[in-house]
This record gives sequence, structure tokens and C-alpha cells, in this order.
Amino acid sequence: MSRDFRLSCPLPNQLPETIQLAHGGGGRMMRSLLERLFLPAFANQWLDARHDSAVMRIGAERIAFTTDTYVVSPLFFPGGDIGKLAVFGTVNDLAMAGARPLYLSAGFILEEGLPLAMLEIIVASMREAAAAAGVELVTGDTKVVDRGKGDAVFINTAGIGAAADVEISPRRVQPGDVIILSGDVGRHGIAIMSVRKGLSFETALESDCAPLWQPVSALLQKGVDVHCMRDLTRGGLASALNEIALDAGVAIAIDESAVAVCEPVAAACELLGLDPLYVANEGRFVAFVTAEHADRALDVLSGCTVSAQPRVIGTVGARGDAIVEALGALGNPRILDLLSGEQLPRIC
Repeated sequence: MSRDFRLSCPLPNQLPETIQLAHGGGGRMMRSLLERLFLPAFANQWLDARHDSAVMRIGAERIAFTTDTYVVSPLFFPGGDIGKLAVFGTVNDLAMAGARPLYLSAGFILEEGLPLAMLEIIVASMREAAAAAGVELVTGDTKVVDRGKGDAVFINTAGIGAAADVEISPRRVQPGDVIILSGDVGRHGIAIMSVRKGLSFETALESDCAPLWQPVSALLQKGVDVHCMRDLTRGGLASALNEIALDAGVAIAIDESAVAVCEPVAAACELLGLDPLYVANEGRFVAFVTAEHADRALDVLSGCTVSAQPRVIGTVGARGDAIVEALGALGNPRILDLLSGEQLPRIC
């Protein structure tokens, strides 16, 4: 495709009158909501960084601070549940800023009629996840809404971490950076869909839900020059690359054949008409590193269980058009754009 060619959307780029599910999907509608409403209202240097966590200096310490809310349906799925997700999702947002997770808060919105035994299972799962991630849950809140006014359980978690003394953010992404993917993609989203659609697979398929601080810590300890990282949650790999391309003002090109997709995920995506590059993950991330440190980064990630199959999937191109291009197995390129709608609602 000619670089002079400009893509444009024929649809009006306006906010609808009411909130849609797609506003929470990590795609074009969510970005539009943020840019037109929330970011102008609360503009400051930390929000403007467009990162997974706000990193600020308090005295001599660099602190990372983040929050996320979990509305996944169903509450329990192969490989995890809403409690495990609420802990790992927030500690991973801290890790993506190069911060060691330390403390969490948890806010519970419970629907009248929720079986106490179900809540006990979720709380126990959160306790185990916190122990695995090395964080303490130090404060919280509980509210109960009328029967039929919620969906059993919603959880908000906020996290504080100790940030490394190096900036890791989209604005550090440079032309020539190498993009490394930590493992295969699509497991979390398809694990959720397998429960919703009653799908079964010849081999067990579980969510990749996992804490990511260990591989991030290893990269930093080995001196890898990491410019940016992003975990691949809502909107999957394609959306994460688009967010970074837009925020850094760079073009990105990936080799689609280098992106690992396990057979059950590929089969389910074909059956459901989904693109695995847009399917959510909860234990995968991309790292943007300098070309001279790419081999060292691969060695480090290969030694960590949660990132044991890293691959170089692409490079950062020139500044200017924030286009993400995927080169197919036959050499045919395609543009990976932000989704306008919602491919898989309520997956986290």
C-alpha cells in the first residue's frame, strides 16, 4: 500500500447519545470517550502520559499508581475467576510502568441475593492471587445494590508500586525499536467465550491470567533498555499496538506469522468469526526495546515461566502516520486498525 494513501472512516466520529458496550471495549469508541470527555476534564501531566499507570515522584521515591474495574461475565471461567483477574489485572498495570507492585485496595459492588459461598470462593482466590503477586490488600470498601440492579459481583482494585528509576512509557518509543511478544495470544478471551457459547476443545484451554512482574523485573535487572511495555487486555495485541502508535506518533509493522496462536484458539476464532489479534489476554505483553538489546531481552524472557515463548514480532517505523501494518504469511500487508465496535464484551 502506498504510504501516500490516507485511510478515512466514512462514519461520523461523534459520541452517541448514550453509553454503549463498545465504550468499554478498548477500541475506537473508548478512545473517543476518553479524548472528548475525561482527558480534557482532568488534564494533567500524568494523564497526558497515556500509560497503564501514573508514575510520580513523592519525595525521593518514584511511585506508580493505577486502578481498574472488573465486570467479567461469567464470574468463573477456565483458568480463573473475577477475583484472580482483579488482582492480576491491576498488578500488571503497575508492572507495565516498570513498577514493583506493593499494595492494593479492593472495592466490591455486590448484588442482593448473591450466595455467600460464591463470595467466599472469590475472596479466597483474591488472597491466593495477592500472595502469588507479592502484594498486600490494605484497604477496601463494600456496597450492596438491589436485586436485579447489578450482576452478582463487580470489583474495583487500585494499586501502588515502587517504580524503577527509568521512564518506561509510550513517549520513549523510537523508530528502530524492536517489538517482542511474550507468548501466544487469545487464550483469555476464548476461555471466556468457551463458557458463554458452550464450546469444548480436544485439549484443555485456560485463560492465560497471570502476574507479569517477574519477567519485567528480570528485564530491568539484566539492564535491557526497555522503552515501553503494554499488557494485551481489551482489544488484544492489535489494539495495544494502535494505542502505542497513536501516543508515540510512529508507524508499526509486524510479521503476522510470528504471532503465536494455539490451535484451539485459532479454531475457535475461525468458528466465531474473530480475529485472534484482537482477542484479549491477561498474561501477555509486548516490550519495545532497542535493537541492540533484543537478543538479551529474548534470553531473559525465555527464562521466566509466564513469558517462556517470546518472539520478535515487528519493528517501529518512522514518525508521522500512526499506522499499524501486519504482513501476512504470503507477504500481503493489511492495516490493523482500532476496532469501532466491541468484539468480546465484558471479558475483564
